[in-house]
Amino acid sequence: MEKLLQLWQTTGLAHIAPGQLVMIVICLGLIYLAIRKGFEPLLLVPIGFGGILANLPIAGMGDPGGLLYMFYSAGVPTTVFPLLIFMGVGAMTDFGPMLANPRTLLLGAAAQFGIFGTLLGALALTAWGIPGFEFSIQEAASIAIIGGADGPTSIFVTSQLAPHLLGPIAVAAYAYMALVPMLQPPIMRALTSQKERAITMTQLRVVSKTEKIIFPLLLLMLVAMLLPSAAPLVGMLCFGNLMRECGVVERLADTARNALINIVTIALGLAVGSQLKSESFLQLTTMGILVLGMVAFCVGTAAGVLMAKLMNLVSKQPINPLIGSAGVSAVPMAARVSNKVGLEANPQNFLLMHAMGPNVAGVIGSAVAAGILLSFAG
Repeated sequence: MEKLLQLWQTTGLAHIAPGQLVMIVICLGLIYLAIRKGFEPLLLVPIGFGGILANLPIAGMGDPGGLLYMFYSAGVPTTVFPLLIFMGVGAMTDFGPMLANPRTLLLGAAAQFGIFGTLLGALALTAWGIPGFEFSIQEAASIAIIGGADGPTSIFVTSQLAPHLLGPIAVAAYAYMALVPMLQPPIMRALTSQKERAITMTQLRVVSKTEKIIFPLLLLMLVAMLLPSAAPLVGMLCFGNLMRECGVVERLADTARNALINIVTIALGLAVGSQLKSESFLQLTTMGILVLGMVAFCVGTAAGVLMAKLMNLVSKQPINPLIGSAGVSAVPMAARVSNKVGLEANPQNFLLMHAMGPNVAGVIGSAVAAGILLSFAG
């Protein structure tokens, strides 16, 4: 009997805590949403599985020396993983629609209002002492970046400003990216009329190869000189895009947008999952993060739509306000949502390429916003 008791004490069942059980159920829920509902499966599957591994009692997968801890140490505090993903994003991104209609840069910039508005709101709630909303300036900045709807950027900022919040912030960022088709349309319809949603935009001009090659070089020099803290993100984005557009390193561009980004995505997902331990996730502040992240994303969507409506007051060529919602960085999902809602109002109105302009502008905008937050709160 004594030997059986000793054997029982060596099992995880004898040591599992209620919090660990709760987190395992939550992680199984993330995997369910990824597989059954298609919510950001490339990240939610490894994040959910990594969370399960991190909460297995005794196994110590997320503790110093554990496998997940090694993944985390190698790529998250060093910011290597999110930067490599940004390089892959650059290699996949066509800035042509934005260059063909430079006005869409303003829509991408307007969508970043959700980030800075939420930062101020989080600090105000902290000042008022509301339970669950008590954050330092570094924590508030890390939460606010969720509004950019850009997972790698959120991880990049959080790993430097508030690494202890990496788990809930990463889950919130990718969850809201996945929920773009559900969250954005009601906001878009509420802020626009049927007539506005049916606006037809003129065909985009053809952007030359020379323009596409010069743009990433010019963007890097401009941003790096004015905002050095944004240089890592913008630099990797521009490097990946230059490889795509120059046409002489196709093997490197193909590796960046396929094999490399897939490998890094697996490692990053498991590393983020290692931070979903019950003692750090099951707190009142996690609910505050989820609420503020939702507010940041919704305000960013609304700001993009309202900016398009404002531009129509002074522009000779009308802009369909729906493409303003694509100013958040969820590429290309947000652009597809703009196109879908536009087709509901006018079956002959194809907005996808027009919406890609503010969509890729939002990627740049979120990287610049991250640099501003790091300079301000770092």
